Amino acid sequence: MSVRGDPAAAAPGVETAEELLARVRGMVPPAVGAATAAEGFPGRWKAIAAKLGTLPARLSDLSSHPCFARNALCRELLHSVAATLADAAELASRCRGPPRDGKLQTQSAIDALGARLDVNLRDCALLVRTGVLSDSDASAVTAPATAQADVRELLARLQIGHAEAKSRAVDGLLDALNRDEKSVVSLLGRANVSALVQLLTAPAPKAREKAAMVICRLAESGGGACEGLLVSEGALPPLIRLAESGSSLVGREKAVLTLQRLSASPDVARAIAGHGGVRPLIEICQTGDSVSQSAAAGALKNLSAAPEARQALADEGIVRVMVSLLDYGTVLGSKEHAADCLQNLTSGGDSFRRAVAHDGGLRSLLLYLDAPSPQESAVRALGNMVDAISPDTIVSLGVLPRLAHALRAGSTGAQQAAAAAICRIAASGSKDMKRLVGEHGCIPLLVRMLEAKSAGAREVAAQAVASLAAGHPGNAREVRRDERSVPSLVQLLDPSPANTAKKYAIACLASLSPAKRCKKLMVSHGAIGYLKKLSDMEVAGARDLLERLEERGKLRSIFGSKNYS
Repeated sequence: MSVRGDPAAAAPGVETAEELLARVRGMVPPAVGAATAAEGFPGRWKAIAAKLGTLPARLSDLSSHPCFARNALCRELLHSVAATLADAAELASRCRGPPRDGKLQTQSAIDALGARLDVNLRDCALLVRTGVLSDSDASAVTAPATAQADVRELLARLQIGHAEAKSRAVDGLLDALNRDEKSVVSLLGRANVSALVQLLTAPAPKAREKAAMVICRLAESGGGACEGLLVSEGALPPLIRLAESGSSLVGREKAVLTLQRLSASPDVARAIAGHGGVRPLIEICQTGDSVSQSAAAGALKNLSAAPEARQALADEGIVRVMVSLLDYGTVLGSKEHAADCLQNLTSGGDSFRRAVAHDGGLRSLLLYLDAPSPQESAVRALGNMVDAISPDTIVSLGVLPRLAHALRAGSTGAQQAAAAAICRIAASGSKDMKRLVGEHGCIPLLVRMLEAKSAGAREVAAQAVASLAAGHPGNAREVRRDERSVPSLVQLLDPSPANTAKKYAIACLASLSPAKRCKKLMVSHGAIGYLKKLSDMEVAGARDLLERLEERGKLRSIFGSKNYS
């Protein structure tokens, strides 16, 4: 949407830029004289006369630019200044006697005139400062440079002129973003972002909608600097108001999407809660359209990750809303966001865990985990809950088969979360509970995890296997029967600092060591060499296990080749 050049300037009978400038300069002295001679409100008229007196210098700065005559913005600005000067002279002439329109109305008109003058003076300086005038001379520049100049002109128009002109500039900016988003984002400055944010509160609903569309594109562009500018220029309060009560469906949707994107930053999430953004987002989750509902749930998930925002969420009934989304949400992403949010909340303390249990969240999580590929955050939320419910409830609600399903069919993260939940159950449960974990088929799945690529997954799997094997003989037999168990555990004796599973591997191997076959396997896979190093490092249990294995070696040397395995 380029407005480069000024075709009207060359048309017959149309005032050229130089002629228009001369006319505007000629209007300044009469306007100053009229303001000086005006009666009533002397302080206001004195201020207006002073502002009028600065106009010639601003006009000179504008006209001294070599590209002055070729830029349409200059002509538009000169026309605006001419209209302001004419109105100033006319209003001042009416104020040479008692105000005919009444004091309050006259005072209001003088104040409005002063505001218009401020805008004209600011726009004169802005037009020179933005560099748009230089961009007009496109005779010797490449096509990309011309395109950038068009964008800079559009960005300047966001700050200059009346509301309708700014709305047209937003249209052009949307077109430019569709053509080359990266270039537009690279040219944005603080003043441009500030102008867009101001349009979020424009009187015209269409202007607010268009501004929300551009701001949403900028937030989704992934540029951290751009997101920072939006927040620092005060975008959050108008975005929240637009999401809450905007008259346009598109405007509300874009506002919520922007809040979701910006709330990924913990600082911004806290700021959204501080600006009263929790209630509108929760209401949208309950009544919004599909896109808005998913975006609002995503924003609430981000807010729930900030501990400082959780109380505000609790006060607005976040748990009940997320449980409802988990049960009945049909929009892509809503259920996932609800599970993420419940994970964050249940990690925040017993009060949230009790609230989730009270509002039926445990049953909802378990039903959600019946999906073919269990979601990691839902498994983690369930793991957070196991400490808050009784062993009988764990059994009766079917927690253990869901954890086994997550170990079997979940992603690496879901498997790791399921193993961590089993560790918590095993740590606080009885031998019967450990037996039930084994009977649900978890042992082979955990042994398989001992070979996972992730060090964290290997560690939590070793911890779970060690706890289950030490706590119940049947589980220990199950571990011994798995051909992969001893070799995998021996590999986890690696003394490297990066290996965080070694202490659990020692504990698990110690529980298996009474079996001669397992001892033989440990020795044949190099456990003694590892354990010697770990003993020197004084890792707990390493020396005791080493002595058991070396005792077997001594017996073999005494009795020759006789097989004691």
